[in-house]
Amino acid sequence: MKRFILSATAMILVLMAAVPAFAAGKKVLFIDSYHEGYAWSDGVLKGAKTGFEGSDVELQVIHMDTKRNPSDDFKQSAALKVKSVIEGFNPDVVIASDDNAAKFVIQQFYKDADLPFVFCGVNWDASVYGMPYSNTTGMVEVAPVMELLEQLKNYTPGSKVGYIATDVLTAHKEEDNYKTKFGLEMVSYYVSTMDEWKKNFISLQKQVDILMVGNTAGLAGWNEDDAAAFVAANTTVPSGAIEEHMAPFAMISFVKVPEEQGFYAANTALQILGGTSPKDISVVTNKEGKLYVNLKIARALGIEIPYDILGSASAVIE
Repeated sequence: MKRFILSATAMILVLMAAVPAFAAGKKVLFIDSYHEGYAWSDGVLKGAKTGFEGSDVELQVIHMDTKRNPSDDFKQSAALKVKSVIEGFNPDVVIASDDNAAKFVIQQFYKDADLPFVFCGVNWDASVYGMPYSNTTGMVEVAPVMELLEQLKNYTPGSKVGYIATDVLTAHKEEDNYKTKFGLEMVSYYVSTMDEWKKNFISLQKQVDILMVGNTAGLAGWNEDDAAAFVAANTTVPSGAIEEHMAPFAMISFVKVPEEQGFYAANTALQILGGTSPKDISVVTNKEGKLYVNLKIARALGIEIPYDILGSASAVIE
């Protein structure tokens, strides 16, 4: 269990070195697929800014806002705006965070172009977008889903898995990878409103033994306090999450660390600014994770969480 709990702060202290002088005055554009105020995006950007500290790099950020606006037409429009910003800003390196920036910007406009890109936050597999190209490298985002399910199986005799999430590209990609990489058979619901989420949340309690609570970002009418009270009152099977902001709504969460993605991307951009070609930098996967235990939900289920699990937790929600 403890091998999955690594500190983002510790990683930064270990990896951070003196920033080379050659980076001063260089331009980096950071493309966020989503929006300011979304916890994951904010964490990735925070990690990137930490990575660039002391470099005097000119960092510009553009938000595509495709979590709250998931239609393909909007994504295409957002990608064209990003392309216009790139042409006006003329960056030396571009960081593209999450799947929509990879798919609608890099793949569509900059495949094997002269402009170097570092992607991060791309779920599970960048090859679905044809990457890496000659001008790209990056960090793939992988969730410790099997470790989470193995832990949850300790609290139920069954193994049928349910999944509920907002109806967006990344959520579908998560489920597809659970099925193809791990052979899981799942009962899944994709929703657009909080009322739909509540209805299907209750329905899943009767159909599965374990419930994976997927990302609800962009869900119309979402209210965190209401959702937390609803989950505590209506949960009848052990539940898990892989997103930090979903920990209040699941019994146990193994969550990815967004700062790791951004910090890696910034350091890789600095390598490229120093003369290393993206094609000579291997694509990597994230290694860090945090454990959250929600005792409110555990108590509602009559489950006692072992002390060694509580001692390993980054946070305990009561």
